[in-house]
Amino acid sequence: MRQYVDTGLVALDLANTWDDYLDEPERLPDLAALRQFCAEFGGEEFDEEEFGGEESVEEFGESPGQESELAAVREMRGRLRAVLACEPPERTRALAGFAAGLPARVVVEDVEGVPVLRLAAPDGAGTADRLAVRAVRELLDVAAAGDWARLRLCAASPCRDAFIDRSRPGRRQFCSTRCANRAHAAASRARHHA
Repeated sequence: MRQYVDTGLVALDLANTWDDYLDEPERLPDLAALRQFCAEFGGEEFDEEEFGGEESVEEFGESPGQESELAAVREMRGRLRAVLACEPPERTRALAGFAAGLPARVVVEDVEGVPVLRLAAPDGAGTADRLAVRAVRELLDVAAAGDWARLRLCAASPCRDAFIDRSRPGRRQFCSTRCANRAHAAASRARHHA
């Protein structure tokens, strides 16, 4: 069962690994959780060797280098969440600033027989950098698809999960029915107690 993939976009699902609704909001508490996150998305962002393999963590614990990689992913997630929190005009500038600090290279990929220009992390880049480059690439794809203004943060406090509003009218405010129900219930209670 998938634990982390919700939207299918690293950019949003990584940002959403901090959930203020939970008693313990950190959804990437350890290296095993980071490994699971990367495995669910697959691709070049996950390298079993970088983490020393599953057996080494179970038998020998996590090394300081691996712990620093987890810290780097969490720090990068904070910067990504700051980008997503901006309104569309400012978000573009914030994304440009975020991308400018990444070690990225440009590659040409074949997509259904058509060459497409893509960002890629350089060989040997750490997990945080690979995830960040993939997040930027995905956010550029979201913008190119016309969904940049539909990229939002949940309006149900304290939730700040990111989502893309795919509703026809484009006025969705909540990341999920769970948050919508909580917000409506809180508003109803407030009306009745006023």
